Amino acid sequence: MTNIAPTGTQHTIADGGFQAVITELGAGLRSLTLDGRPLVLDFPEDQSPLGGAGLPLLPWPNRIEDGRYTFDGEDRQLALSEPKTGNAIHGFSRSFPWRLLSHDDASIRLGLRLFPQLGYPHVLDLSIRYALDASGLEIEVSAENVGATDAPYGFGAHPYLSLGALCPLDDALLRLPAAEWIAVNERKIPTGRQDVEGTEYDFRTARPIGATELDTAFTGLERGADGRVRVTLTGTNGTGGVELWAGEGIEWLQLYTGDTLPEGHRRQGLAVEPMTCPPNAFRTGEDVIRLAPGDRAVHHWGIGPI
Repeated sequence: MTNIAPTGTQHTIADGGFQAVITELGAGLRSLTLDGRPLVLDFPEDQSPLGGAGLPLLPWPNRIEDGRYTFDGEDRQLALSEPKTGNAIHGFSRSFPWRLLSHDDASIRLGLRLFPQLGYPHVLDLSIRYALDASGLEIEVSAENVGATDAPYGFGAHPYLSLGALCPLDDALLRLPAAEWIAVNERKIPTGRQDVEGTEYDFRTARPIGATELDTAFTGLERGADGRVRVTLTGTNGTGGVELWAGEGIEWLQLYTGDTLPEGHRRQGLAVEPMTCPPNAFRTGEDVIRLAPGDRAVHHWGIGPI
């Protein structure tokens, strides 16, 4: 009898000292290393990803209050996939096996036809390409509406950046070029935007994370000349770090220090989650992408060493 891993088939790509392992379940990033040094918080092949580690979040990221939203005048109810808050969280795609579309030494593309789900009566063709080059890992995420009706859509991903044995998270230096943070209530639903100036959420200049607890969305992102926003996590001397970048159309970043994870996993890595829309977006409509039949949305992000 063959024992199947909880995340299904494991796909490996490698190039120039980099190696990444991608899972069949959820098209997740299980590990990413450079010459054996971890760049993300990984998990063993015989375990499921904890805290959403490495998973794409489609067709919406983060939470939807009560799992309820209205689209084109139709009231809809999603499954309450986060029972402790009574919210729907992180879409559907992480729960399905993705089929292999192409695979070579340094890249892989996986696909999923997402059929109608409770509260989401649409058909999307989703694909994710992971590709390694000299700078690290680049991820392309696309969604095409192959159904007959307009569909709301948002993209997110849930990697945990890691310094491995180089530096504990509390001592790591974080640079986050974001001007605003989102206050939330006890159910993690936004209550309003706040300026980071003068608050514990101001990491526009790199500084230690310290005891700061983050499960916080940020926006007002500063981009480079190439249109990318970059978040960096480095050791106490400012070297030996890892960078996450996000391309155009990704206007939100959720950071999570893992304080609510089970004992032994807390504050072991920093989740930096690129998102096209904020928490509760299907409910509020903010930055939700409308995909008409035949429309396709494509976004890019990546991780590399410093």
